[in-house]
Amino acid sequence: MANSPTILVEVVALGLALLLAAGPGPAAAQNCGCQPTYCCSKYGYCGLGDPYCGEGCHGGNTGGNGNGANVANVVTDAFFNGIISQAGGGCEGRNFYTRSAFLQAASKYSGFAQGGSEAQGKREIAAFFAHVTHETGHFCYISEINKGNSYCDTSNRQWPCASGKKYYGRGPLQISWNYNYGPAGRDNGFDGLGNPDAVAQDAVVAFKTALWFWTNNVHGVMPQGFGATIRAINGALECNGNNPAQMNARVGYYRQYCQQLGVDPGNNLTC
Repeated sequence: MANSPTILVEVVALGLALLLAAGPGPAAAQNCGCQPTYCCSKYGYCGLGDPYCGEGCHGGNTGGNGNGANVANVVTDAFFNGIISQAGGGCEGRNFYTRSAFLQAASKYSGFAQGGSEAQGKREIAAFFAHVTHETGHFCYISEINKGNSYCDTSNRQWPCASGKKYYGRGPLQISWNYNYGPAGRDNGFDGLGNPDAVAQDAVVAFKTALWFWTNNVHGVMPQGFGATIRAINGALECNGNNPAQMNARVGYYRQYCQQLGVDPGNNLTC
């Protein structure tokens, strides 16, 4: 027997109720109640990439627990493009690094800019991009200019160098050495020892590698001040008076980005 109109209406209503009760997913309509680091598109859907994080993006999770800063909201198109636009027209990085790639990578490392107040989260974002700006020349460089050094620590048995491979700086933080490429690759699904060039070939991989290093070496010292992050990244060469010009350049970028994000830079800025 055919269903009556009344029964059909009830079935449709029940189906809609179950759909709405299914809970949020990365691409479910959330009215901007997205997970941290996910973008909310102009149509109210959560996800990553240009369709969600591009024109008309409303940011990410605006109704969270206040733990840290919302990365997608803070790292806006204007903020990211304000950095990369300062790279010269002939810079290879201008067509490589994108805000979308950064946000996709940040979704893997969801602890980035989390764990403290919103102001602390913003300081961490400012610190990360200050170092990135310094290391890459406003996103100009993908790989280190001088590729002569293999950066192979032969004493490291856990992450042995692959024959003929060099582990010079690549990506936003110019990650170096076999003992960094190995575990970064393991954590992000590529052969860091056998194919270190992967970091210079895919912008998402590049940002994931940078955020891997940041998460494991820098995130934990953020409460000590920006100076501690310099020490964690390049302390042997720049701290304790070894290269004050380079150290102060990093501090200058950090202060600039803190000002842009409307947050006090805090104390202990130098090392």
